[in-house]
Amino acid sequence: MSFHMQATVRARGFDVGLSLAPGETVAVLGPNGAGKSTLLNVIAGLLRPDTGRAEIDGKVLFDLDGGATAWTAPHHRGTALLAQEPLLFPHLSALENVAFGPRSAGTGRKAARESARKWLADVDAAELEARRPAELSGGQAQRVAVARALAANPEVLLLDEPMAALDIHAAPLLRRLLKKVLAGRRAIIITHDVLDALMLADRVIVLEGGRIAEEGPTRPVLQRPRSRFAAGLAGLNLIQGTLTATGIRTAEGREVAGHLDQEYLPDGTGAAALAGQPGVAAFRPSAVSVFLTDAHGSPRNSFAVAVTDLEQHGDQIRVRAGGMSADITPAASADLGLAPGMTVYFVIKAAAVAVYPA
Repeated sequence: MSFHMQATVRARGFDVGLSLAPGETVAVLGPNGAGKSTLLNVIAGLLRPDTGRAEIDGKVLFDLDGGATAWTAPHHRGTALLAQEPLLFPHLSALENVAFGPRSAGTGRKAARESARKWLADVDAAELEARRPAELSGGQAQRVAVARALAANPEVLLLDEPMAALDIHAAPLLRRLLKKVLAGRRAIIITHDVLDALMLADRVIVLEGGRIAEEGPTRPVLQRPRSRFAAGLAGLNLIQGTLTATGIRTAEGREVAGHLDQEYLPDGTGAAALAGQPGVAAFRPSAVSVFLTDAHGSPRNSFAVAVTDLEQHGDQIRVRAGGMSADITPAASADLGLAPGMTVYFVIKAAAVAVYPA
């Protein structure tokens, strides 16, 4: 059983078809105006397309093709939408906010409150049950919003940039939480953050101009982009391998030193606990220094690479070599005499390399 949708919204130039397998999370990426919010609104029943059909496990959400039409109201669709802002009911406690979904579905007050307590505990917010939204921080409110969405027992969970309104401290915590609660669930998450896609999604869809420009398994799409937007995302260098206590080891046996983000570690464990699992090392082109000779130093990573391309990238020169990119100044490029075919060394400090489970 699965989810299928095909919809056209002519006024927005939107024409998209997608499917979700059971337990699959799909990340939707794309520039502003690409149709990401339109996609979620159509699925949630907040926007009626001109033509199309959608169903979840055989239940028709809408069928606007042909003579007879079918349209299921939003609250009967089996979907739940988690927006950028928590949108909690200000007059209700966190517990009553989470219990709202089960109560609306006909569950008795006592059972709904018991269910709400379970979901609040699952999102590490049990101690917040008596507080009202005005008494919650942004991260706390979003955790309660996650619990409220899950308490409705949605067949498809829709997330519209849930980390966008959070600060740099709250966002990683929510990402870790979503990684836990999305396991085994069907979900579609809209995001502009490469880490969200890498950590949460089984598959990536890139929208451009209301059409699917690219789709596929997350890491291959982000490492070998074919669309314009994904090519921009490829500015993040990614190296796959196996986690070690100090970074990752590639299939070729190269050691890449980096720091394991603590939010991805099981409670009370160190990096060694994840050794042997698939992992990714990520670093930005701006963190890469380019040398003509090997530059040693601790802790540093040094890669001998052959330059394939030099291109203008804003006020920098992007040097592409060895499947990676480095951003340097035009003056530095001239001083080095860079040209395609040259062998150079890409050097990255270990502190600039983020390592996390794949």
